[in-house]
Amino acid sequence: MAKVRQKGTDAEVALRREMYRIGLRYRVDYEVLKKPRRVADIVFPGRKIAVFVDGCFWHGCPEHATWPKRNAEFWRQKIEANRTRDADTNDRLRALGWTVLRFWSHESPVESAEIIARAVAITDERRTGPPDMGPRIKGR
Repeated sequence: MAKVRQKGTDAEVALRREMYRIGLRYRVDYEVLKKPRRVADIVFPGRKIAVFVDGCFWHGCPEHATWPKRNAEFWRQKIEANRTRDADTNDRLRALGWTVLRFWSHESPVESAEIIARAVAITDERRTGPPDMGPRIKGR
């Protein structure tokens, strides 16, 4: 288990690659809370958008999670603690005005990037208002 990556997983890299392809720029492994310390996988700090890519095993995906037979109680407690920490992180960030987006590692990076792009656009529109359509001239 020591060789299992915590940062830069294949799912995270695929999502970041897709986000970069569509023109989104972001920060990686960014500390969003100091106490308790919490780090988001991908962050838009000025827009207060935090993105987490959760592994199916480690976070108890309802579709793909498996419960190990060996040392079962330890793993059940570990995964449940991860889920509790995730919910606490979501609550704390939302209370501070952050948008929190969570994706499972099995989800499509293209679809996830589109959802993130929409969240960024909505945040930008709230900050600056709707885009200016320029002057409207009759007959043209």
